[in-house]
Amino acid sequence: MNTLNHFDTPQLELLHRGKVRDSYRAPSGERLIVVTDRLSAFDSVLETPVAHKGAVLNGLAAFWFEKTQHIIPNHVISLLDPNVTLAKEAEPIRVEMVVRNYLTGSMWRGYQSGQRTFSGVTVPDGLTKHQKFPEPIVTPTTKEESDREITPENLVSEGWVSAELYEKMRVKSLELFNFASQWMAERGIILVDTKYEFGLLDGELILIDEIHTPDSSRFWSAEDYAKNPEGVEQIDKEYVRQWLIANKQDGQYPRALTPEVSAEATRRYLDIYERITGAPLPAANDTATGGDVQARLIGNLVQAGIMQKA
Repeated sequence: MNTLNHFDTPQLELLHRGKVRDSYRAPSGERLIVVTDRLSAFDSVLETPVAHKGAVLNGLAAFWFEKTQHIIPNHVISLLDPNVTLAKEAEPIRVEMVVRNYLTGSMWRGYQSGQRTFSGVTVPDGLTKHQKFPEPIVTPTTKEESDREITPENLVSEGWVSAELYEKMRVKSLELFNFASQWMAERGIILVDTKYEFGLLDGELILIDEIHTPDSSRFWSAEDYAKNPEGVEQIDKEYVRQWLIANKQDGQYPRALTPEVSAEATRRYLDIYERITGAPLPAANDTATGGDVQARLIGNLVQAGIMQKA
């Protein structure tokens, strides 16, 4: 087994099973976050896991959490395994802070249909696909069954956050985005847009969830963008999305990937990890357990005193 599609143990209390991440209660009371190799697209989890994806997401998030500690504290205590993070238990703020620096994705689709105001931010007429904004903009959404655009004023009036807390989140989101944008630009990568999630720990604002990963962000190659701005391709999981669209039948997307597509997705995840961090993913060459991710994970949790030997 060289993928982690599902992890479950009666030794730990399951707190939440998401599309990609599963959260457990550690014996110490902290939160144990297991990042699987599941891949979600179009609000559905595919049957085919993508090898090393979970370790890439977990490793990149850890990399960025460490790099941005000077901007804002975060929930990370330690990495217990390439796919597992031990994190502080914070009270999540049910708002996603989406920062955009280019007119693309859902915003471009809305713009094409005549929309000019997004989460309270108004953009001018005459913009083109993938055009860069003069400055990054913040377009928050709620974290509900179906996320929705919302203005900062309505976030406050509906009771999601106070005006003071929202302003802190806005300022920190832009600081994080500008810091990461400069880092990536020096490595030939454009940080197009991303999302940040925050929580409160003992009344202090901290960063939680993930940060600047291929699942939470959109990346472009600076070289490709310079050649063809409107035709630039994302260097993240958009490759899988496009394959699903091309192979749609009777209005349904495929539920599984071919071995070739899965392998190419793995290659792309490993490539973006190395391009950002400057080093290959350590877990990609794991030979101690013969590539058995679950065996390695359990062994590391036993060693950390989180689990007992079966």
